[in-house]
Amino acid sequence: MPHPSQRHPTSARIRRPLAMMGVVGSLLATSTSVALADDRPLRSIDPGHGTDKVVVAHRGASGYLPEHTLAAKAMAYAQGADFLEQDVVMSKDDQLVVLHDRFLDRVTNVAEVFPERARDDGRYYAIDFTLDELRKLAFSEGFTVKDGEQVADYPERFPLGKSHFGLHTLSEEIEMIQGLNHSTGRDVGLYVEIKAPWFHQSEGKQVSRAVLETLKHYGYVAQDDNAVVQVFDPNGLKRIHDTLQPELEMDLRLVQLIGETSWDMTFQPDAEGKLEPYDYDWMYQEGGMQRIATYADGIGPWKPMVIEDSSTRDDIKVTPMVEEAHAQGLIVMPYTFRLDEGRIPDWASDYDDMLRAFFVDARVDGVFTDYPDRAVQWLKQHGDAL
Repeated sequence: MPHPSQRHPTSARIRRPLAMMGVVGSLLATSTSVALADDRPLRSIDPGHGTDKVVVAHRGASGYLPEHTLAAKAMAYAQGADFLEQDVVMSKDDQLVVLHDRFLDRVTNVAEVFPERARDDGRYYAIDFTLDELRKLAFSEGFTVKDGEQVADYPERFPLGKSHFGLHTLSEEIEMIQGLNHSTGRDVGLYVEIKAPWFHQSEGKQVSRAVLETLKHYGYVAQDDNAVVQVFDPNGLKRIHDTLQPELEMDLRLVQLIGETSWDMTFQPDAEGKLEPYDYDWMYQEGGMQRIATYADGIGPWKPMVIEDSSTRDDIKVTPMVEEAHAQGLIVMPYTFRLDEGRIPDWASDYDDMLRAFFVDARVDGVFTDYPDRAVQWLKQHGDAL
């Protein structure tokens, strides 16, 4: 697959005079908002934003507390996020648990508690453990093992091995969010990612149906019910749109996440039944957004698919993706906005400048961020000009 900068040779370029660098107010004053073709932008539930732009807490306030813990979700709620994200996988006994990966070994002590339970590839799969077994694990910040030692993926974040965090189910998180909505009077939404439907199906698990049934049980049925379902697997998302939602009499908003084929995160069977990486290339080609719009309400692209990494501070190269998506009535919610070292692109002076470029120059509808407080703060300061 070509690099994002090579996919859009006609990328629009937003030139910023050096004299105006950092003068956010002047730049915002010259911007105009783009109305979506279906006139149904994701709503922002915080009136302090002064805009329809949306902040999704990526795995909760994961820049401050271990990802996908109830503590991280509660903190993100308190920081003013519009939506909290839930990545969902299924356990051996068909329970829906909130976990970013199909694997457990990046964020838990599974190798210590169940040392003999790894598969032949050396990974520990959540689907091989019952919910009771999963509750025995301690959760932490993400880490890798180097020379027998755990090394934090983000050293500036919550320290490894401190305090105690555990796994929870999708139902438990929904009940916490709904409880907070009741006690605070807010209406924070769910942004549910169903992880690897293709994998669960190959293991005999119907994770997509189970997620939809759970959402329906808690009252999330229609487009106005403030819940969004997103999937990287296009075949899985089409099945939700074409089959599962009609069968369950549901009409939730669906978002197609867009990845790189080289990431080897989505697979589909070939003619002989052998799994091969899904080819995302068609999504970047002419007619790609029109095709996505036949089964989805929005897209979730990787940031460099929206603003090229080859941009400079005075030459922001915006790809046609947002414009083409908006023309088809699709919302655009890029991922992931982080403050950590090496995570702010070279063309941005800081986190706020990165947000400015995506909201003002690229005109995205919202962002996924590990630091929801910072994005909420930026929108409160500048959102009235969007």
